Amino acid sequence: MITVFDVLKMVTINHVPVDVQQIVMTDKTGKPNSVLTDLLSDVLGKIRIFIDLQTMTTTTQVIDELHQFTPLPADVLDEYQKILQQPISSINFAPHKSQIELVYDERVV
Repeated sequence: MITVFDVLKMVTINHVPVDVQQIVMTDKTGKPNSVLTDLLSDVLGKIRIFIDLQTMTTTTQVIDELHQFTPLPADVLDEYQKILQQPISSINFAPHKSQIELVYDERVV
């Protein structure tokens, strides 16, 4: 099983981490999920500001670092962990939309 966290660690474009605005969470039919996409965008923004994702090995480590360096409440950090642990069934690259679609089977968040 591959998760959102795994994808974020592996996928780069021209050897640079993927831009936050390029990632979209979609269901199997390709329908974007704005709630999950916004949550992922939020956590990625915090990660880029406060920690180096490439040095992290687990989602727990990411959440612990965010807890240490941000004033985010526990419930927000719980949601961040859920989106990072969200299983992904496939990745669709949509260059005409400049997007990477992370396709999920079931919603964790």
